[in-house]
Order: sequence, then C-alpha cells, then structure tokens
Amino acid sequence: MKILRYLMSITLLISVSSCEKWVLDKKPLNIISDSDVFTDEALIEAYLTQVYAQMTIFANDVNGSGMQGDGYVAVFELNEVSDECLPQWRDAPQSNAYTFKYGNLNINGGLLDWWGYGTVRVINMFLQKISDSPLSPEVIVSKTAEARFLRAFCYFAMAKRYGGVPIITTPQNVDDPEEALYPARAKEEEVYDFIIAEAEAASADLPEMQTGANLGRPSKYAALALKSRAALYAASIGQFGTVKLNGVVGIPSARVQGYYQKSLEASKAIMDGGKHALYNADADKTTNFRNIFLVKNNPEVIFAKRHDNISQFAGGSGWSIDFINAPRPNGWGRGMYDQAYLELAEAFEYVDGRPGALNRTAIQQGVHTMDEIWGDRDPRFYATLYTQGTSWKGDNLAFHAGLRLPNGTIQTAGSYQGVLATGNQDYLGTGFGMLKYLNESHDNMAGASGNWPDSEQDWQIFRYAEVLLNYAEAAFELGLTSEAVSAINQVRDRAGISLLTSLTREKIHHERRVELAYEGHRYWDVRRWRTAVRDLSVRWSGLRYILDFETKKFQVQILNNFDGTTNIPRFREENYYLPLTNGRTSNNPKLIENPGYQ
Repeated sequence: MKILRYLMSITLLISVSSCEKWVLDKKPLNIISDSDVFTDEALIEAYLTQVYAQMTIFANDVNGSGMQGDGYVAVFELNEVSDECLPQWRDAPQSNAYTFKYGNLNINGGLLDWWGYGTVRVINMFLQKISDSPLSPEVIVSKTAEARFLRAFCYFAMAKRYGGVPIITTPQNVDDPEEALYPARAKEEEVYDFIIAEAEAASADLPEMQTGANLGRPSKYAALALKSRAALYAASIGQFGTVKLNGVVGIPSARVQGYYQKSLEASKAIMDGGKHALYNADADKTTNFRNIFLVKNNPEVIFAKRHDNISQFAGGSGWSIDFINAPRPNGWGRGMYDQAYLELAEAFEYVDGRPGALNRTAIQQGVHTMDEIWGDRDPRFYATLYTQGTSWKGDNLAFHAGLRLPNGTIQTAGSYQGVLATGNQDYLGTGFGMLKYLNESHDNMAGASGNWPDSEQDWQIFRYAEVLLNYAEAAFELGLTSEAVSAINQVRDRAGISLLTSLTREKIHHERRVELAYEGHRYWDVRRWRTAVRDLSVRWSGLRYILDFETKKFQVQILNNFDGTTNIPRFREENYYLPLTNGRTSNNPKLIENPGYQ
C-alpha cells in the first residue's frame, strides 16, 4: 500500500525498544505508551500501517512478504493452483501451489494458508483504544471505519478458506476466561453476516475517494466492493454447496436470495455513485485493456495495493511481476514463469462471439499463419497472453521448437540457411505466457545483480469491471435477466467483442474467466460455484509451433497432459475448504476440523 514512508519508519521505531530517540523530538521510544500512541495522529497512522504490512493477503492472497510473497514467485501461486497456468521452471518448481495441484492437500495444510488472528488482535486493540482517544470526532470516525474495513477483509480471507471461524471482536488477554481464549467456530453464515455488516458500516464513514498520500487506503466504494464480493460468495456457497458440521461449513439455501440481493445492492451503489467507471481511454482495444493494469489511479481502480519502482531489497515496495513473468531477455535467462494452458487461450472467443476452441484435429494438419491460428480474437486475448509473434520491446517473440526443412524433416538445433531452428523464448513450454500486468519498459536484465523486485504496477484488489460482473451474476440469479445482460455487455463492449442477446449461468462464469484472468479470482470462483472438482481435475494441454522454412508458416502440435503422466491435476470434494490443520485444533480443542481431513 502507498502509506507514507515516514509512517513505516515510525512503526519500525516503535517496535524497537532499544532506540533512544524518536526523530520527531518525542519522548524516548522505550517509554512510549498506549496513551502516547492514541493521542498522536501520526502514531495512530503508524499503528494502522502495521496492519497493512501484516495483511500480505492484499498481494493475490499470499501468506508472506518479500521472498515469501510478492517479491518472488509466491504471489503467483493462486494462478497456478487454478486452471489458468502452471509454474514453468521445470527443473526446479518453486511454487508451493505446484505440489498441491495434484491432489496432495491434506490435514497438514500449507496451501494458501492464512489464519489472521494476530492481525485481527492488532485491529481489535486499535478499535478499543481509538474510541477513547482525545482526537477529533472526525478522525476517530474515519479511522474506526478504516480499521473495521481491514478487519472485515481479514475475516473474508479466512471465511473463503475455512468456512466458519471464531469471530473475535475484542483483544484477548492471557487472564481472560477459557471461553474467551478458546472460542468455537462460528457458523459460516454468521461469519459472512459479520463481514457484510462491517463492510456496510465502514462504507458509511469512509471518504468517497482517497487522494494523495491516502491512495491505497480504503474508500466508501472499496467497502461496498468488499460487501458486493463477500455477499456474492455467500450466496453461491448457499446455492451450490452443502451444509455440514451444523452450519460451521455451508450456508442454508434459505439465505441465498438475501445474499444475492445484498451483493446486487452494493454493486448498484458503486455503479450509481459515479466515481468509478470502466477504463476506456485508448482507441485500440488491446492497448486499452493492457493499460487498465499499467495506468495508476485510473477510474476503474477501486482499491489497490500500491507499488513503487524501488526494489524490496532496497527498502522499496516494488514487486516481481515483470522479472518473473516477462518474456526473454531476462537476467536469469528465464522469465515466463506462469505459462497459460491452451484451454485458457481457447476460452477467449472470436470478436463475433463464436467459441474460441480450436479444431484440434484440423489445426495439426498442414501449416498455418498465426492469423489463421489466433486471428480475429477477443482483444483481451492479445492483452492477457503472449505467444508466437507477439510484439515485445520492438521485436516479435519466437516460440518455435523446430524448423521444418524442405524435405519434410524437423531440425531442432542450430540453423538452416541462416534461420534458427528454435526461437528465443521457452519453446518447450505451453506456448503461452502471461502478458497482463507486464510493463515493456521494465529492465528485466537487472536480475543479474539481484535488484529485480522493483515493478511499480499497482495490484488491483477491487476494480469496476468486477463490480459489473458481480452485479450481472447476482441479477441473473435473482431473475433480473435484462439487468444482468446490460451489465455484462458493458464489460464486453469495452473489450471490443460482440454483445450478448441472452444469458446463461455458464456465460456469466465464462465472462469472469476471461475478463478477470490472472487477477486472483478463478480459484475462488470455481470453489464457490462448486465446480472445482470438475474444472480443476483436468489434464490440461499446451501447444507447440514448428516453423516451416519455405512458407514461414507454422505446423502446430497439441501437447496433451502437459503437467506430465504422474502429475495429474486433482481437486477433491473436501478441498472446497482448506484444513484448519492439527496444529490449530490441538491448540484449541473447540476448533472442529473441516470434513474430509483426517
């Protein structure tokens, strides 16, 4: 988040008892008390800054920072555990998710784990102290709303992982009674009710928009976006899931329509507010879609984790997106970490609305131009993925994995009459890299000296297109089909693809898949729709290009079972909830483990 750097410094100073002097000529730090903190607005800001630093989940749901978070590859785990891509450093897979993708999630946990009660306690302490602060009522109200938003976000992060969790709203102390120290899990619907109520309350007291040094803090519309998303999750879990453990997991079907209505209302309030809109500044639709994620503070951004262009290793807030995922050249000779499956590429329709799936038999016959293979697609295809021939830094990427000679043989090394047999990219990969969020001006050779997590693109947590898609889904499930079609067509019109005249649930799911690819939604979406057993238990494919020397066209090979013959993707029924783990249930005997984990 873009929190003032001096506030970060203050936070660090507060935590170091050996420091002798505060730089702003305050009392020695080893005697700063709660009363000092909550009478000084700068210290209050610093206290809240601790919370942002602890909420690593703001970075695509990772559970660490630096090398364990968005400073390295962990930030991409959520992409890789879904059906979007795999981590394509085959000799040494770094991603934790790579292991769990193949049915290996068990009671020991480890996948996307985040038990955020340490952070919740910090927030609860803040809320307890701020109410008695001598600061102005306006400051108390706004900071209380900010803290309640952050706490609601923490609970949402836990609810979508574990279902029902204990709801703790006051700071626990070691001398508290046992029932306070060892709370039982609340019902899942109770947790979602709490999240929705807190987000709604926060929205009433947060500013409509944040500016200047406060960019990166939540606004009224960020709180409403949280309500929109959380209520939508609750509704779909109630509609498609099963209630177990007396409601600790699962939501009663009787609540479904009410949750859809709450999501609809929150989305509508953002739409009617007039402060956010789809980004539509560039005439070229592909360029426009790419710039949603490159132009800071554009009108589509509702809430984002802020980044600068200073390496995390040098004390900045840069991250690793470009160095890890950009095409070559690369300081490690690698890049292209997240490589998309062919199935994701095929999910992008033609501009006229025809399905985008290749005829896999016909495409492997003869040779084809790239336009014949991937031409006339939804412009979001070209802004989301890169492949053979994609323009990059003034050149075209070459993924061909062999050269077809005039005699019909395939040469896979060296060159033939000055034409290289293989391309300059990872031609043994899936054939597709992740282009969304990448900045062509970034120096991806800097990694040779270790100074590479310095990408400055902000990570968008809530954006307006998601709000429209949330609205469309809720409206459809409430029987408001025309309203749903109108909302989803706003997204498609901006994308530059034909509008829909009718709508099905499958079309809504499809639109989310292509619009929100690589933004941390897909894994949670297929879980809440309860389609993950089907959608994530698939032996996915890749694609290989062979360059024909004479025609300069391409022979195409479909690579089936790309994850390998032993790595078979498998999502089990119990994986709709993550395990609490033995460690947590042992520490608190009132915590019942989720079904299916022994």
